[in-house]
Amino acid sequence: MTKIAQARRNGRIRRHRRVRKKIHGTAARPRLAVFRSNKHLSVQLIDDDAGTTIASASTNEAELRSAGTGSSVDAATKIGGLIAERAKAAGIEKVVFDRGGFAYHGRIAAVASAAREAGLEF
Repeated sequence: MTKIAQARRNGRIRRHRRVRKKIHGTAARPRLAVFRSNKHLSVQLIDDDAGTTIASASTNEAELRSAGTGSSVDAATKIGGLIAERAKAAGIEKVVFDRGGFAYHGRIAAVASAAREAGLEF
């Protein structure tokens, strides 16, 4: 990893720590954590009290992988709807959004807006 890439990664991790000081997921209101890589996007509903993942969705899943690229806003919109659907199946209506140190823009914002449109409250 180059020095520039390492500096960007360390900056994101520092921002994520700053966000995580204030955000904590519970069983009633889990944390909706988003991770973005160059090729894929993954989203998890996490209960921090128990340390468990309640539901997850990723562009690495078979049905979404065959649909095309995982690094687009369209894929992020599908992931947002899918995680909201899985959250409702688990009996969850409200979540806390964790952007993971990424800017609230592009794919991250698309996941959030799609999850809101599908019925999650945050």
